[in-house]
Amino acid sequence: MAEGRPADDASVIRDIERFKRTVYDLLVIGGGINGAAIAHLAAKRGMKVALLEKGDFASGTSSKSTKLIHGGIRYLENLEFDLVYESLRERHIQLEVAPHLVKALPFVIPVYEGDKRPLWMMRLGVFLYDLLAGHYRIKPHRNLTREEVIKLEPGIEQKGLKGGVLYYDAQMDDARLCLENVLMAAQYGAHVANYVKVVSFVKENGRVAGVRAHDLHGIKEFEVRAKRVICAAGPWTNGLLRLDTPAAKKKVRTTKGIHIVYKGEISKHAVLMGSQSDRRIFFLIPWMGNSLIGTTDTDYIVSPDGVKVEQGDLEYLIRESKRIFPSLDLSPDKIIATFAALRPLIRKGGSASKVSRKHLFYEAPSGVIFVVGGKYTTYRKVAEDCMNRIHKVYEKETFKIYGSGTVQESAETAAARCGLAKEPVQFLMDLYGARYRDVLALAQKDPSLKERILNDPPVIKAQIVYSVETEMARTVEDITERRLSLVFRGSLPAEVPAMISKFLPRK
Repeated sequence: MAEGRPADDASVIRDIERFKRTVYDLLVIGGGINGAAIAHLAAKRGMKVALLEKGDFASGTSSKSTKLIHGGIRYLENLEFDLVYESLRERHIQLEVAPHLVKALPFVIPVYEGDKRPLWMMRLGVFLYDLLAGHYRIKPHRNLTREEVIKLEPGIEQKGLKGGVLYYDAQMDDARLCLENVLMAAQYGAHVANYVKVVSFVKENGRVAGVRAHDLHGIKEFEVRAKRVICAAGPWTNGLLRLDTPAAKKKVRTTKGIHIVYKGEISKHAVLMGSQSDRRIFFLIPWMGNSLIGTTDTDYIVSPDGVKVEQGDLEYLIRESKRIFPSLDLSPDKIIATFAALRPLIRKGGSASKVSRKHLFYEAPSGVIFVVGGKYTTYRKVAEDCMNRIHKVYEKETFKIYGSGTVQESAETAAARCGLAKEPVQFLMDLYGARYRDVLALAQKDPSLKERILNDPPVIKAQIVYSVETEMARTVEDITERRLSLVFRGSLPAEVPAMISKFLPRK
């Protein structure tokens, strides 16, 4: 199997000039999770790869998910057993390669009188879920009596409660999982850049030969030449499809999902809830010391750039959440943040929640390959299937991301070695995996970078430098929203963004 040799970490930089000097084997448009993973696998297979993202990496759908790596228990209703099995297998892979970002999480499903999915159906569904998982199962599920549900979640509505189920899936840091695939692509030699927008396709004899791109932070246009072009632009796919072929029919159906970040933990477990007003399923999940509530699933037909949380979306989630947790205070001061994103689904009819989360590829007459559909959990398989269309390998491929590997020492030992408290070192290990050593190396080289900018979480200045120099952060929001997810942990002191901005590159 052809496999690229990992470059040293100095290659993980944003250097526009390199794009002008190189003819690539493959250009990937889109720095969300699918594009990041495609670039990662292509570079690993020895191809000369470029990756362009018009915003920040993962700034679209890939940082605004429900933060789950899961089989998709509700897809069993649609009899999509193959998709569920594939997703459960991918869940196992991600738990193995990214234990710092993907962690097992217990889920409780409470069932009430009058629910559209009765208790026997939910118990059968979870039984089938574990059966399909086989040896990829995290832990066996358990049927719960009414009393056991109340014991696990004392704040839950007790009136009409019939019982429930306890099962296991996994939770992730979606923005960092995407970023670590980008960084892995760069380590294998790919040239990657954020804030570079593709403005047109370059064609020779009707076939794509590259793109014209605009460096949004450099205020200049340049050309990138490539033998093959793959578009993994998620909700922006239809726009790029028509940039290539103006009369092309839409391939992607975009549906909107919104989330609420609630201050404090509402539940000890993740809770899967069925709506009484329709057949949607949504979640209430402990996340970063707070709670994540979501998601909605409604069609969205205007520009992806304009997606936002509407009042009706909020009212829906608040109403349904208070049905299960009646004492829940969802007043504005309890809501830390809200966010909205679009799912790029295969364009088919029927209700939004019933559209399959499978993926496919469309090759335009110009030769551009468009990635359509998919779900976050199966991103590695999407990338593998895409690559096998143009560069098939016949040996089993290993897969790892930038922070993969074993942490060889305890937080206490590393803290003593570096002259830091245990808490910030543990935070580094949890966030960067085996790469925590790279951040500590910055602090050892410059002791002033050991200074904290926050106590909760315990962020040190070395992380800001690392975000800029290695992780290609260009704005304050890149760091507070995606590199460190600070805006979702609580209100930020006013001086923190100002302090971060001092470390950013000048435009």
